Amino acid sequence: MKITLFAPCFMDAMFPDVAMNAVKIFESLGHQVDAPEELACCGQPAFNTGYWDEARNVASKVVERLCDVEALVLPSGSCTAMIHKFYPELFKGTSLEEKANRLAAHTWEFSDFLVTRLGVTDLGASFPAKVTFHDGCHGLRELGIHDQPRALLSKVRGLTLIEMERVQCCGFGGTFSAKFPSISSSMGESKVAMVMKTGADYVVSNDSSCLMHFQGVADKQRKLIKSIHLIDLLVRHE
Repeated sequence: MKITLFAPCFMDAMFPDVAMNAVKIFESLGHQVDAPEELACCGQPAFNTGYWDEARNVASKVVERLCDVEALVLPSGSCTAMIHKFYPELFKGTSLEEKANRLAAHTWEFSDFLVTRLGVTDLGASFPAKVTFHDGCHGLRELGIHDQPRALLSKVRGLTLIEMERVQCCGFGGTFSAKFPSISSSMGESKVAMVMKTGADYVVSNDSSCLMHFQGVADKQRKLIKSIHLIDLLVRHE
């Protein structure tokens, strides 16, 4: 099938390897991948801050360009939730309502698309390490994604998954971290402590923004733990 990959602006600017590795995975499975270069952002920062008119101005370009795709896949639970869950709300009562609803119905988060839509769990990866998995808030709460990334991790050779004692936000929250930096930092410190308690070598997630926040706090505290996006792990053969 033809898969359209939308690399979120955050990933495009700071973690492009994740998007490129997603392309490698899909192509290895025999699918054709399209990645529109003219699209840069889904409009979530403005939407979450309450600037819905500005969000529509950005999001309308996405809707017009992608409303007829066979499948839109994003390597981010946060941005997937914006298009799948909130575009119908953002464009309700507008001329783009029907197109936004059509796009939302064909929008998937990466791990959910692999496991639920394609029925793929084993990509032949090997990663001999102890890891723990961080559930990003949007992916878990808005999309119900929990078992899918764990199904993929269960097939990775040499990997040992150690779950954290509870689910907790990393503290980033996009614009939240800019508006409430002290709270954001405190939540990040709590999350690092929780990860360290597992004894894992790596923390894995399907959101680069969460991993960036976590790694920044861990590095500041000089904690010897590394972060890696689920997609980057799935292309490893160690």
